[in-house]
Amino acid sequence: MSNYTIIATAAMGLEALVAQEVRNLGYECQVDNGKVVFKGDEQAIARANLWLRTADRIKIQVAQFKAYTFEELFQGVKKIAWGDFLPKDAEFPVIGKSVKSKLASVPDCQSIVKKAVVEKLKEHYRISTSWLEETGDLYRIEVALLKDVATITLDASGAGLHKRGYRSDQGEAPLKETLAAALIMLTNWTADKPFVDPFCGSGTIPIEAALIGQNIAPGFNRDFVSEKWNWIGSDVWDRAREEVEDKANYDQPLDISGFDIDHRMVNIAKENAFEAGLGELISFKQMQVADFTTNKQFGVIVGNPPYGERLGEKKQVEEMYKQMGQTFEPYEDTWSIYMLTSHEGFEELYGRQATKKRKLFNGFIRTDLYQYWAKQRPKRLNK
Repeated sequence: MSNYTIIATAAMGLEALVAQEVRNLGYECQVDNGKVVFKGDEQAIARANLWLRTADRIKIQVAQFKAYTFEELFQGVKKIAWGDFLPKDAEFPVIGKSVKSKLASVPDCQSIVKKAVVEKLKEHYRISTSWLEETGDLYRIEVALLKDVATITLDASGAGLHKRGYRSDQGEAPLKETLAAALIMLTNWTADKPFVDPFCGSGTIPIEAALIGQNIAPGFNRDFVSEKWNWIGSDVWDRAREEVEDKANYDQPLDISGFDIDHRMVNIAKENAFEAGLGELISFKQMQVADFTTNKQFGVIVGNPPYGERLGEKKQVEEMYKQMGQTFEPYEDTWSIYMLTSHEGFEELYGRQATKKRKLFNGFIRTDLYQYWAKQRPKRLNK
């Protein structure tokens, strides 16, 4: 087994959560803007892809060096032992980005990197033709320039980690699975408590809660591009997937409900839950938030309600926020409530100031997670 520098990329505001997940897997890490960096072997690459709920994707850093000129970029990339990573017929598209660097033209940087990799592979495999076929497995290369430092990585995930494999359909403004998992992990919910999403849409938050509640790895139901890489090996992935199966707690009972005012979305949520293998564990129902009632205690409510950003929706959404505050008020002694919205007047409309706010980004929309912590805790937790 080799030792690699592994990068788990993260949405802004979720780096600390990703870092905690990495540490829970047993790896020390460093946190930076938009990423968490750690060392690990091939097994770590597989485990990170399968287990990280809040990371965007897993990348392997193959080199990092200063590059002020295109010649320095070319030579730095050509020094990399690409034959150790890419087979003779590898498909290797190059993507790029550049921030505060002299080499500001991303297309030119991509072209230089591509040319350098081609030259290195031709030397390694003793290829005499001027081009490579690229008919084999995918190895996506990224050149990222920041303050004239070039970081060269291989994408080990393929599709982003939010693509869990269970979403057969979705609404107009779907919440990413990674952000949904983050919202749950930022609460005090545990699998023995009731969990409610009153704006469930296509069911993402309740499904992610069920995965967390039964300790099911978020990547259990999908494939990863690096599963085909021969230098990682199928035995590594077999062991990683055995661990996923061994650690899942399928016998853990759950009390998870999702409501939505749109019956079509409720049906989609049910379909997605069954696709995830969790259809029997989650209760979905058509209902508006104002009709919510419960006799249960010490539960958690997590919601991503409409934000009112569309023309003509704002007044309707603001009225709904007022109704929500009135509806949830009787339960705030024992229920904790978490709402994500971009509406800056949420607290005033809801009728109460949040216990805590946390800035998060839903895609490119700046939002706040308004947290209302229960005033009482279960007796067993007060000991």
